[in-house]
Amino acid sequence: MSTVFFVGAGPGAPDLLTLRAARILGEVDVVIWARSLVDPEILTHAPQAEQIPSDDKTFDDVLAVYKRAAEQGLDVARVHSGDPTLYGTLHEQLGACRALGLDTVIVPGVSSLSAAAASLGQELTIPDVSQSLILTRRAQRTSMPPNEQLTAMAAHGTTMALFLSVRRPRELQQDLLDGGYPPDTPAAVVYKASWPDEIVFRCRLDQLGARIREEKITTQALVLVGPALGDASNAGQSHVYDPHYGHRYRRLGAPDRYKKRA
Repeated sequence: MSTVFFVGAGPGAPDLLTLRAARILGEVDVVIWARSLVDPEILTHAPQAEQIPSDDKTFDDVLAVYKRAAEQGLDVARVHSGDPTLYGTLHEQLGACRALGLDTVIVPGVSSLSAAAASLGQELTIPDVSQSLILTRRAQRTSMPPNEQLTAMAAHGTTMALFLSVRRPRELQQDLLDGGYPPDTPAAVVYKASWPDEIVFRCRLDQLGARIREEKITTQALVLVGPALGDASNAGQSHVYDPHYGHRYRRLGAPDRYKKRA
């Protein structure tokens, strides 16, 4: 039976492709990829494959490739930027492939969120500062469910990562302020994380809209906001390394309370 592999290409840098992804690319018959989002160097792992760009195609055009794969017994790698399970148009493709009788396999990729945090040089979950991370987007051309409005999510005051949300930066800034973030909340923008032309900047939330416009960023950027992006001077320390914190590899007190594993 033919298989469609939904392969995470990572955020941009070709060397952030996983070993599993590289192996699969070297084995499939067809690769479908987005030229606007995936570095072409990644295709060097698939010299044997028919390579089809997807950025000028509709869903029906891609579906036609899947139908041909089912008829001819071909394996396909559908290459997505970042991780395919995050804003990857994956749901409808999985349903279509399964209806055609194709096997489907998801190959995880390094998310642009991970790459953005690395570019900022920091952890996003900091003890006593922010232990929760909200991943969302602002309603623009794509609608949002009624219980996922940005102002309601902003009310939590924790770290938030906003995908696909920079086209109307002043409205984005106002939604976050209206939701309850203070004007001086730390914010950051990472454009094309891990690419050679990456742009990274930090600012206060009440400066966010102006800074995004100043940098002329309209796409392929991640916006982060929340207390963890500050100096975290009130941060605590992780309990994992506390000398009084025991677990099965560092037993303290009564050893009998730790279950033995073969």
